[in-house]
Amino acid sequence: MSDPLNVAQILVSIVLIVVILMQVRETGSGMFGSGQASFRTRRGLEKTLFQFTIILAFVFLLMSIISVRFT
Repeated sequence: MSDPLNVAQILVSIVLIVVILMQVRETGSGMFGSGQASFRTRRGLEKTLFQFTIILAFVFLLMSIISVRFT
């Protein structure tokens, strides 16, 4: 059971990395977007990517716990 779970966890981690890298910061010249000091609302695709990132992180966390529990 651990082999398919490990493969799925690797796939989820790759997708999570891609989704995080797709999130664009339009403003901010500092390192890691630290130049952005004002609050703004996420809309459209940016909001969808943000929510998808949270879901993927939660799925990755659950898969990690299950992987440790059953090995």
